[in-house]
Amino acid sequence: MSISEMEFPFPSEHAGNVFGQFDAYMKKIENALQVTLVFREDHLKIMGEEGNCNRARAVIEALMQLSLKGNDITEQNVDYALSLSMKDRTEALTLLDKDIICHTVNGKPIKPKTVGQKKYVDTIKNKMIVFGVGPAGTGKTYLAMAKAITAFKANEVNRIILTRPAIEAGEKLGFLPGDLQSKVDPYLRPLYDALYEIMGAENFMKNMERGLIEVAPLAYMRGRTLDNAYVVLDEAQNTTPAQMKMFLTRIGFGSKAIITGDLTQKDLPGDVRSGLDEALLVLKDIDEIGVCYLTSEDVVRHPLVQKIVSAYDAYDKKKEERKKQQAEKEKRRAAKEKMREQRYRDHGASMKDRSGRDRR
Repeated sequence: MSISEMEFPFPSEHAGNVFGQFDAYMKKIENALQVTLVFREDHLKIMGEEGNCNRARAVIEALMQLSLKGNDITEQNVDYALSLSMKDRTEALTLLDKDIICHTVNGKPIKPKTVGQKKYVDTIKNKMIVFGVGPAGTGKTYLAMAKAITAFKANEVNRIILTRPAIEAGEKLGFLPGDLQSKVDPYLRPLYDALYEIMGAENFMKNMERGLIEVAPLAYMRGRTLDNAYVVLDEAQNTTPAQMKMFLTRIGFGSKAIITGDLTQKDLPGDVRSGLDEALLVLKDIDEIGVCYLTSEDVVRHPLVQKIVSAYDAYDKKKEERKKQQAEKEKRRAAKEKMREQRYRDHGASMKDRSGRDRR
């Protein structure tokens, strides 16, 4: 293995942003790509195996482009740039910066942070009904709501309807106090949190009082026709097939529907099939319906969440493999048992025939 060395200009005013506090991001790049980085007097030197040096330079230049455009570099940016470098696709990181959906009430831009998220946002633009499926932290609901609020502000739709099944996450909460709205609010709190961040509490409450924004449990959708509305169904993995069909047949003229869910986090009883599972199977060949699958690479929460999701994915795959092996073993055992029984039957029939011939 030959050691390579390369040096190129790097503006010192961006060093703190790109390399992180106490050079935390620089150390992460060094450890991930097995290179050594030395920054002195507006120049950066990279030492290591040639392929790794090229990847490190691509990562640093992509992060620098983000910094030049005024972005604060985060650990998620660094981790994602490193994962893209393994596929020689670091240029995709800078392309993501162009797609700003809207801004939060504090002026923070909301935009796709991964290639998977960009594909998801593009699918929402082009399809009337979109299924966003993926693990926790991939921005499925948040991006859908940002698109909904943007369409509402641009007068593309008259109202926003946000809904989710009112089902507990694996535990029984019993009877909740208060009126009907108070009883369902705990289930809808994640939607409220996103709305407050994007619209601001005052603006949200004003539009909600006027009936232009509605946050309601899925059960409230039956019998309605939703025209000129942006409808977001969250936690769709917890719908039954009947609920999913009911929801999808509510969509009227001028409306758009986004259905989000995580197939690995179902809270339905064990014998009940998820409506999301069935819908993905039944509707896969309809052109006007888009399906976007996000993965652990698209997780944009704390980097630890990405590791947790990946660990569970690996565990689930092993468990599924063990289940297949066990089923195969049972199948072979049943086949052997059947052959043994057949031999016994054949042997018995043979003995019976011989006994009959002897008597004759």
